[in-house]
Amino acid sequence: MALIVQKYGGTSVGTTDRIKNVARRVAKWQAQGHQVVVVVSAMSGETNRLIAMAREIQASPDPRELDVIASTGEQVTIGLLSMALKDIGVDAVSYTGWQMPMITDSAYTKARIQSIDDKRMRADLDAGRVVVVAGFQGIDESGSLTTLGRGGSDTSAVAIAAALKADECQIYTDVDGVYTTDPRVVPEARKLSTITFEEMLEMASLGSKVLQIRSVEFAGKYKVKLRVLSSFEEEGEGTLITFEEDENMEKAVVSGIAFDRNEARINVKGVPDKPGIAYQILGPVADANIEVDMIIQNMGESGTTDFSFTVPRGEYQKALTILRDVQTHVGAAKVDGDDKIAKVSIIGVGMRSHTGIASTMFRTLAEEGINIQMISTSEIKVSVLIDEKYLELGVRVLHKAFGLDQAQ
Repeated sequence: MALIVQKYGGTSVGTTDRIKNVARRVAKWQAQGHQVVVVVSAMSGETNRLIAMAREIQASPDPRELDVIASTGEQVTIGLLSMALKDIGVDAVSYTGWQMPMITDSAYTKARIQSIDDKRMRADLDAGRVVVVAGFQGIDESGSLTTLGRGGSDTSAVAIAAALKADECQIYTDVDGVYTTDPRVVPEARKLSTITFEEMLEMASLGSKVLQIRSVEFAGKYKVKLRVLSSFEEEGEGTLITFEEDENMEKAVVSGIAFDRNEARINVKGVPDKPGIAYQILGPVADANIEVDMIIQNMGESGTTDFSFTVPRGEYQKALTILRDVQTHVGAAKVDGDDKIAKVSIIGVGMRSHTGIASTMFRTLAEEGINIQMISTSEIKVSVLIDEKYLELGVRVLHKAFGLDQAQ
């Protein structure tokens, strides 16, 4: 007998028929003798609908009240799923985030979990019940409802699995596992049977949308075994995300390719080459809560340098406006940029023990006439910035060059 935490996303519970399917799946696990906790999201589109309504009332909704509204979506789902389980003879009980309770800080709309009281859940599990919990939400120390931000149900599930010391946390979604890259771009992409937390963390941060990055961080920190499965397929092992590297993982130099179209590059040219100039440029950008990713500073001539960095595409115009105000202050010759770019990254723990990986990546892109604009590396990844129009070609040729289309 195992204690399993399962999480079902918005598409998995998007209709009453799908909720009934989830109930049947959960019932099978319990019938095998397992204790099951189910964490669910709001039905697909519901959170967006609630937020849109709030904005019709208040253009910039009060964060505390917005959380009160947004948290109701999951409350509907837990009630419906508990009813669906009872209807097929499975004893179930539902809890909102505050009923457990899941204590968070008071950063409304993006709260972080601080602690979970697992007494009620354990008592129900010991009594043979399935426990159904609303994801994405909690309560702060003052008693106010909070939500964890987009994708927060993944984090809720992992946190509950950590608190209960569950044997496994299963994330059910609309894909049947983690692939070497997006199958919509590369039809030959393979499903991985295992991947390390480090690799999954890099893939999540570099554009892969399978798992929310905070949930992967949480799972790695508390050593929670994660498995990604499809809620639309009855069979399949999915992908297990582990914190051990086995011998086979050393053989796969590159495990996957991630990409992100949500990128824009900004160049600040002809800047005086002196201490503190990077802060003078990036400080105002950070003050505006704009996230900066790749950064390059070139050695210039005649006492000047060029400074380039990337920001999310949606923040591009805002960042340009800020830097054109900064331009005179720092004495820059020119500020320009490009929002038609994309980032492509190769990822793999095998890079630690193999050389020549970056050069293979650069040669492969060069052979296709794809120019690299910026480069960023870590111990297990290499990222490059290229023109967006070459993104899919670049991903396809790299996928083939590193043998990701071949069974390991």
